[in-house]
Amino acid sequence: MEQVVDQVQIRAGILRVRERIAVAARKAGRSSEEITLIGISKTQPAEAIRAAYEGGLRHFGENRVQEWEGKRGGLGDLQASWHLVGHLQSNKAGRAAGLFHSVDSVDDFALAQRLDRARDGQNVDRRLRVLLEVRVEQEESKSGAKAEEAAALVEKVVALPHLELAGLMCIPPFLEDTEKVRPYFSRLRELRDSLARKIGRELPVLSMGMSHDFEVAIEEGATEVRVGTAIFGSRAAK
Repeated sequence: MEQVVDQVQIRAGILRVRERIAVAARKAGRSSEEITLIGISKTQPAEAIRAAYEGGLRHFGENRVQEWEGKRGGLGDLQASWHLVGHLQSNKAGRAAGLFHSVDSVDDFALAQRLDRARDGQNVDRRLRVLLEVRVEQEESKSGAKAEEAAALVEKVVALPHLELAGLMCIPPFLEDTEKVRPYFSRLRELRDSLARKIGRELPVLSMGMSHDFEVAIEEGATEVRVGTAIFGSRAAK
């Protein structure tokens, strides 16, 4: 069954989210201009992405290489930034390096090396922006590099000539009480600050916070928030 795109709902969702961002930023003594809103468009049709773009959204997050390959043909005219936010399998790194402006879920050095080699082979002057995904909880089934391994990984990734390591990303556990999520966000910020000191340069991006908890993430220093449901409504069926 074809999904019906409610353009009015999507535009209203963007406005509501931007107002929430502004309120959270003011509470934290920050400017909302410091915070990039990434619309998580995974499982959404191209028409919904276009409606969000027309509503002012410029950054979009996709979960899977193959899904984005199927949608991008109808969106080539949009001057948007495309982020891969889902777990990337090494055998798809070459395709991802040419499809996305940023890979926000790098979690091991072998994957980073594959992205670097692929970018080199594409003869692109601009380096590929990447974020290191860090596992902020102990659950082994979660993706992301372990926090204790992050320092060694960062030092290796920043040496790759075709990648630009911009910062860190995390996906904390989903908890109804957002105050219980706060420690995970502060942990990522503290780790980022420690890693920046260690390598002697800034890691400006903290990608953390989703539809239900991004206000707390902003209070803890998020520079990018990843919002899907609050913009597009309930996730579409695959």
